[in-house]
This record gives sequence, structure tokens and C-alpha cells, in this order.
Amino acid sequence: MGKDTEDMYQGKFITFEGTEGVGKTTQIQLLEKYLKTKNIKCLVTREPGGTILGERIRKVLLNNDALDIDPMAELLLMFSARAQHLKDVIHPALKDNIWVLCDRFTDASYAYQGGGRGLPYASIRRIETVVQDGFTADLTILLSGDIESGMRRVSKRGDKDRFELEKIEFFERVRHSYLNLAKANPERFSIVDADQTIDKAALAIQTAMKRRFAELIA
Repeated sequence: MGKDTEDMYQGKFITFEGTEGVGKTTQIQLLEKYLKTKNIKCLVTREPGGTILGERIRKVLLNNDALDIDPMAELLLMFSARAQHLKDVIHPALKDNIWVLCDRFTDASYAYQGGGRGLPYASIRRIETVVQDGFTADLTILLSGDIESGMRRVSKRGDKDRFELEKIEFFERVRHSYLNLAKANPERFSIVDADQTIDKAALAIQTAMKRRFAELIA
């Protein structure tokens, strides 16, 4: 998070990013269990979602019907859900010394609506400034893996949502955007190979956590 807000919070904000099927949900659950062994209180949440309003917006955005949502409308809906999420869930938890593990955050807007949909980063940045006022994650775990392998895992779940129905080329652009974001923000990002075993990926995430929060995780 930004230096101006860092002293306001005792908890830490950890975000997980990546394309479909890379195992974010599994790794978040494993990290939550790990942090509990360190007597660290955790809250697991997701975007879009995390609040009553956010979950309703999520249904609109992920519904795989024929609804044609303009990319800018999609972006604004994402940030609407995010604004409520920050106010109702994320900020209060961090102030109460609870570590928040969030499945996607603003990097997803740059990757999906920016890289995937083609919206200018400058437009996304302006909205981010208004909604977040410099607030960002303490650590972002980017699970990066083969797109086709990830989509095969998604297909096994059943019906695909509106994003999962996109073509491989869309997700290649998203993945490329994620990697560029990580390159531009090496102090915040930790890239983890999503194609390795679940246990190895979990160990890599734990190592990243220890390195980033050495004073808090023995």
C-alpha cells in the first residue's frame, strides 16, 4: 500500500492475480492455512465481489448470456464494486490487524480491461486514483502459467462464465499485460510458476511472504 496509508493499517493486503485456471483459489486457501499457523488473522475475499453490491455486480459481469457490455462500462462496474469493497471490507479489516487475501484487485483491471479489451492504461489510472487514492497491495502474487492448460482446467468445471468464453488470444494479451505490470513493479510483485505442482507453488508463495514480511513471519 502507499506510504501515506501504510501507517494507518496494522494488517497486510495480499492480492492474487493470474489468468483463468492458474489455481488462485487453491493457493489462497493454502496461504490462509499457513498464515493461521503463524497466528495471523486472515480474511479471504474476491473481486469483483466481497460485498452485497459487489456480488450483484459480479453476476452481471460474469453472466454468460448475450449481454454486450461496453469495455468502459465493464471497467466502471469493476471499480464500482471495488470502491464498495474497499469501504466495507478491506480498509476495516486492515485497520483491525487482519491480513486480507484478495482474489484479484486493480492489476486485473489493467490486464483484462487494458490488455484484454484494449482500454488505455491512462484511463484506468485516472479511475484508480479517484477510487483508491494511492492505496495498493503490500504484495501481489502473480500465478503465471500456460494459457491452454489453464483453460482445459476451466473446461472441467462446467459452464464457462462471460470472461472464460473469450478466445485464447484474449488471455495471451492478459497474461502479457500481467507480466509487464510485474516487470514495472518488481518491489510489489512475486511471480510464481502456476504449471508446477500445487505444493511447490505453495512453497514458493510462502517463501515470497517470508521475504516480504521477514519481521512478521518467522
